[in-house]
Order: sequence, then structure tokens, then C-alpha cells
Amino acid sequence: MTMTHGLTLVECPRDAMQGIKTFIPTAVKVSYLKTLLIQGFDVLDCGSFVNPESIPQMADTAEVIQAISEVETDTKLLVIVANERGALRAVAFPKIKYLGFPLSVSETFQKRNTNASREEAFRRLARIQDIALASGKEVVAYLSMAFGNPYGDVWSAEEVADWASKIASLGIRTLSLADTTGSANKEVLGELFEAIQQRLPHVHVGVHLHANPAESLEKVKAAYEHGCRRFDGALGGFGGCPMAKDELVGNIPSEIAFPWLAKQANRELDNEIDWIGLTEEALKTYQSY
Repeated sequence: MTMTHGLTLVECPRDAMQGIKTFIPTAVKVSYLKTLLIQGFDVLDCGSFVNPESIPQMADTAEVIQAISEVETDTKLLVIVANERGALRAVAFPKIKYLGFPLSVSETFQKRNTNASREEAFRRLARIQDIALASGKEVVAYLSMAFGNPYGDVWSAEEVADWASKIASLGIRTLSLADTTGSANKEVLGELFEAIQQRLPHVHVGVHLHANPAESLEKVKAAYEHGCRRFDGALGGFGGCPMAKDELVGNIPSEIAFPWLAKQANRELDNEIDWIGLTEEALKTYQSY
């Protein structure tokens, strides 16, 4: 795919893999990720430097990154980190460009996900931003539970925009609104993008949507219509957040969303991607374990 200013397509095998209980062999991960790296995605969310007791599937991220770094590609690597220790491990790899950090609008989910309050998580994010800047990397901040939460915590578009502004004050220029439990709809997407874009026109705001397959493209279209130009997806629609304890929703299937998005943005495909074959490769990788 030819890079076109504005539209950013993020393939997320890390999110697809992390909830699979049986450990996928490192060699299998490496083979699959190498295949993804030559498809032309803008960003590959390929691992996480977090406590292996929390996410055992990602315990071999260092070995995986080392192995896939030999691939010549324009695709940028992104990994998730939860604290300074993870950030320091990540920046040691030259091919990693982005450090993703989850900060939840829901206090309850923040404690479940990272064992910290939102304010503590924000302080961690500030330190991670310092580490990234010193290392020539960039931070992508994920606002988890951006579209509401199942815990009864207070939610409003203004509160999400407040947190987005607070994050942007650190110098972070990429935010991704995470629909952690698949609760976004067209109205809420519009409300959020209007609130955030008015305040932060200089920030690239994307979406990491979860949905059941029947609703996936509808949500993608709504986000695009409201100005979103950064989209996360996972081939086969696998994944979701294991900390959310909801197996009914998964990631947006890339094979459904990305061709539609590329067409809207007049983005040419350098090679006609074999979406069927690529999706079959994803199913083989994920379902064999």
C-alpha cells in the first residue's frame, strides 16, 4: 500500500494473540509477523513488554522483535508498555518506533488493567514520554473505555476530551480511542471526535474499535465520516482485551475495514493483497493453539 498522508492502517497481531491461552511458539509468531511486514501496513502492533504473569503470551516479545528486525520494510513497529521498565526494554530495539501506553477513562478498568489509578498511570505515561523522546521514539496513548464502561464509572465525551487534552500536554501527538467492550455507536463516535478535534486539532486521533463482526464496518464508516484517519484492525477479527473479560467482541477484521478505508482515501495498493490468503494465514496461526 502506498503511504498517503492522513490514513494510517495499524495491524494488531499482538492484540489478536494476547488472549490465547496456549502459548504460540516463538518461531510461529516470527513467521507470521514477517508475512505481515511485507504487506504494506503503516504500523504493526507486534508485542508488549509487560509482566509475563499478566500476559503470558507476550513473554517472548524481545526474541520476536529481534528476529523480525531483519526484515526490510517501511512498516513501523509498535509495542505496548505499562511502565518505565517496559519502556526501557522497548527503546533498546532500533526497529521499534512507537511505544503504546493504555490509560483508561474508567478508574475501575485502569486498576484492573495496570494495577494503578488513573493519576498514577498518567505519571507513568509522563515518564515513558521522557524515555521515548530521549530515545528518538514516539508514544501512542490509548484511551481505554473511551466509549463508556460496564462498571458504572462516570463517563462523558467532555471527560474523555479532558483526558485527551491532559495527555497532549505531555507533547504526545497520537491518541487512539479504544472501544474496549464494543459499546461505541455512530452518535458517540461523532460526539467524541467533535469534542476532541475542537480542542486538539494538532493531534492525530485514531480508533481501536472492538465489535462483533456484523457491526464492524458500520463502526469504521462512522468513525471515518467523523474525521478519523487512524484505524487499528486484526486479520480475522481475533482478539479483544483479556482484562475486559468479554469474549463476545473482538477486533475489527482488517480484511473488511482496510480495503474500504483505502478506497475512501484513494489509496492505491502497490500489490493486490491476497486478503483471503492472509486471513487464512491468521486463522492458522491463532486457531492452531
